[in-house]
Amino acid sequence: MPKHGKRFKAIRAQAPRTVLELEEALTFLKAHPAAKFDESVELAFRMGIDPRKSENAIRSTVALPHGTGKPVRVLVFAAGAAADAAREAGAEFVGNEDMIEKVKGGFTDFDVAIATPEAMQEVRKLGRVLGPRGLMPNPKTGTVSDDTAAAVQAAKGGRVEFRMDRHGNIAAAVGKLSFPVDHLCENVKALAGAVRAAKPAGAKGIYIRNCSVSTTMGVGLRVNIKE
Repeated sequence: MPKHGKRFKAIRAQAPRTVLELEEALTFLKAHPAAKFDESVELAFRMGIDPRKSENAIRSTVALPHGTGKPVRVLVFAAGAAADAAREAGAEFVGNEDMIEKVKGGFTDFDVAIATPEAMQEVRKLGRVLGPRGLMPNPKTGTVSDDTAAAVQAAKGGRVEFRMDRHGNIAAAVGKLSFPVDHLCENVKALAGAVRAAKPAGAKGIYIRNCSVSTTMGVGLRVNIKE
């Protein structure tokens, strides 16, 4: 069990134990920062479907209206005009064979990987490196595209990828604690809506069991996201 400091314990002692309305929970977190830095705010879902069944897999993206507040480092596997377009759009790392070799060597100092369909023929071989880190480009998330400029702009402009893990949980950042409460609320509602929209066609029973919001170093608060 991790050991928590005095500040965390003090906040936990004051934290409501009931399910809160979203604005109420965010207001509490903003009034009780658990760290000296600008913490990220994260939304977590406990899903009610069996993550062991492949037909229940959930993986998608959502464009947060106010972004995450976090700089996004983008790597693009591309050549020629697509590579030039990616650089002009602000991608930090761009290349084809050279970048593939760099990643094979263990380089993963980026947040999003994008590839053209042509480059994917070789990028697929990086599955052992990119897969476990959730960095493998995927057409479903818009990270496999010939329009590399648009993909880079989307990644840097507030698009967040989410997926259900093997324990049946989904978690994603929805902003920074310094964001106004209304901006955080709008981001949360965008993510919650995207999770609902990603419901597998054959899913039965309770889809979302519960939802909580927390900060990087702070407590988690159960919230009502039914509306």
